[in-house]
Amino acid sequence: MTDKIDQDRLQKLHALMEKGVVPFPARVPTPTPIADCLTDFDQRIGERVTVAGRLTQIRDFGKLRFSHLFDRSGQIQVGFQRDRLEAFWPDRKKIEANDLVVISGELGKTKKGEHSIWADEVTLATKALRPAPEKWHGLQDVETRYRMRYVDLFSNADVRQTFMTRSKVVAEIRNYFNGLGYLEVETPVLQSIFGGAAAKPFITQHNTLDMQLFLRIAPELYLKRLLVGGLERVYEIGRVFRNEGISTRHNPEFTMLESYEAWADFRTVMERVEGLFAHLCDTVLGGEGRISFRDKEYDLRPPFAKERYTDLFTKLNDGLDFFDAEGVTARAKALSLKTDGLSSEKIANDIFEATVEETLDGPIFVYDYPVAICPFAKTNPDDPRIAERFELFVGGMELGNAFSELNDPIDQEKRLAAQLDLKDDESPSELDDDYVSALEFGLPPAGGLGIGIDRLTMLLTGSASIRDVVLFPLLREIKQPTHEDADVHPDD
Repeated sequence: MTDKIDQDRLQKLHALMEKGVVPFPARVPTPTPIADCLTDFDQRIGERVTVAGRLTQIRDFGKLRFSHLFDRSGQIQVGFQRDRLEAFWPDRKKIEANDLVVISGELGKTKKGEHSIWADEVTLATKALRPAPEKWHGLQDVETRYRMRYVDLFSNADVRQTFMTRSKVVAEIRNYFNGLGYLEVETPVLQSIFGGAAAKPFITQHNTLDMQLFLRIAPELYLKRLLVGGLERVYEIGRVFRNEGISTRHNPEFTMLESYEAWADFRTVMERVEGLFAHLCDTVLGGEGRISFRDKEYDLRPPFAKERYTDLFTKLNDGLDFFDAEGVTARAKALSLKTDGLSSEKIANDIFEATVEETLDGPIFVYDYPVAICPFAKTNPDDPRIAERFELFVGGMELGNAFSELNDPIDQEKRLAAQLDLKDDESPSELDDDYVSALEFGLPPAGGLGIGIDRLTMLLTGSASIRDVVLFPLLREIKQPTHEDADVHPDD
C-alpha cells in the first residue's frame, strides 16, 4: 500500500521523527467534546480547554494560521499564533489538513465573531499519510463512498449524522420495548434448518461436527420457542442473511427487529407499532412527525390508515378476485411475471407487489392476507382463507410484518409440510420437527412483529438507498485487470 501514500506527507513524517516528534503516540491528553466547549460559549471566553479531532483545510497568513477541527460532536475554528506557539511554529507546515491533533488553548472569538480556540499547545495524535478529499467537499462518487466509508464519514458531515441517527433509532427501539416489559434476547445465527420466512439462505459448513448449517433468514422460530418457555415478551435486534438480489431496498445482510408477546394478537401488535412510531417521533425526530422521503412528505404520527389486502388487490387489478386462479394467471402473464411452477397464491402475491405496493404512500397497515402465503399466522375465525396478518407500508416500501401467531401444532405441521412440497430455493429441505414439538408443549396466544431497521432508518433520515444507512454494504468485487483483459498486450 506504500505506493499509494502521499510522498510529500511521508517526507514530513520522517522530518518530524528526526526531530523527536512521535507521529503515532501511545497516549495523548484527554479531550473534551467540541460540542461541550461550545455550550454557553460567551460566558466561557478565556477558559482553557483541550479538544481533539481532525484538521480541515489550513489558511496561512504568515504569523497567523486558521483551521477547523472537528470531532463526532461538532467543529470549532482553531487559531494558531506564532507568539503563543514558539516551540511548535518551526514545524507548523508539517502539520496539515487531515492530521489528527489534540489542541489546548483559550476559548475566544475572532474579529468576525467566530467561536475559536487560540491554541497554546498542539499534540500530533496521528499523522495522516493520505490527504482528505479535495477541497473538503467530501467524496462525490457514490461507489467510492460505499467502498471507502471511513473516508465518507470523516469528509461528509451529513453521512456521520445519518449513522449517529441510526444508532439512536436502535437505542430508542430498545428503550421502547424495555419499557413495555420485554426481554432482549439472542438466538442462533447458525441454524441447522432455516425458517421463519420465505427466502434463499446462505449455506456454510461446521467442520468439527461435519454439519451443514444456514445463516438465519429470520430469528422467528427460536423466539417463539422462548414464549413456550414462559418468557412471554421477548425481542431481538440482530443480523439476518438472505441470498437474494441487491437493490435500493435490499442488502443480503441486514438488521431486523423481531418481537413476540404472549396473550396478544395482531391487533395488539398494531398498537405496539403505532406506539413505537410515536416514541421515535418524540425521541429521534425531536417531537416532529413529518419527514421527507423520496421527494414526498409523510406524517409518521399515529394513528395510521388501514386497508384489507384483498380489497387493495381487487381495486388495483381491474376487479380481479385474488382467489380466481385462472384470472390471476392471466393477469400475471399480462404483467410479464413468472407463473411456471408457482402456486396461484404466490403468483397473486407477486401481482400485489407489482401493482399495489408502490401506491401505498401511507403510513398504512395492510391487513388480512391470504392464508396460503402466511405459513405461521392464525386464520381469521370468520374466513379460513384469510390470515391474521398485517404489513406496514410507508412511501411504497414495506417496513414491518406481523401475525397473530399460529400455535396449533397440527395445523403448523401441515403448513410446514406444504412448504416442503414446493421444493424451491426458499423452502427448507426438511420439516422443523423440534419447532412443532415446542408447539405441542403449548405456545400461548401471541402476536409477533418484524421490522427492518435499515429501511426504518432510511425513512427517518430521508435516505434514498439502503446502502446509505448500512455502514459497509455488500459490493461487487473490483476485478483487477489481467493481460487478457487489456486492449494492448505487452508483446504487441
